[in-house]
Amino acid sequence: MQRIPSFSVDHTKLKRGVYLSRQDDDVMTWDLRMKEPNKGDYLTTGVLHTIEHLFATFARNSQYKDGVIYVGPMGCRTGFYFLTRGLTDAEVLDCIRKSFRFMTDFEGEIPGAHVEECGNYLDQDLEGCHEEAKKYVEVLKTLTPEDMRYTYYLE
Repeated sequence: MQRIPSFSVDHTKLKRGVYLSRQDDDVMTWDLRMKEPNKGDYLTTGVLHTIEHLFATFARNSQYKDGVIYVGPMGCRTGFYFLTRGLTDAEVLDCIRKSFRFMTDFEGEIPGAHVEECGNYLDQDLEGCHEEAKKYVEVLKTLTPEDMRYTYYLE
């Protein structure tokens, strides 16, 4: 089988940020890298799950909702995939920034975290979500649309 493009990115050099992972016609898959790969610091499942619920809910209710296709966690627990259509790089970055700022202060009931709505509704960590969202907001502050491309590829 052919190696998929995301496995051709050198994960020993990958830093926290936002990267275009792939483009399929007009669908863009973004790599929201919250943790550096293979450094021993990963998102816990509760934090990952809470970010997923809050990020998906916020983005799908934002001014960019018509361009949001999917928000989902990476199996390696270092970040998220964010699929969009029809949004510029600047709009994607703005949506991500607003979503994570929203998460830093979110209080109350986590959307979709009821037994009828979720397959593992108890695995949530709002305080951990606040902490990780704050860390990622700091990374997002300095990013520009020009930074949103991988620069390290395996030969």
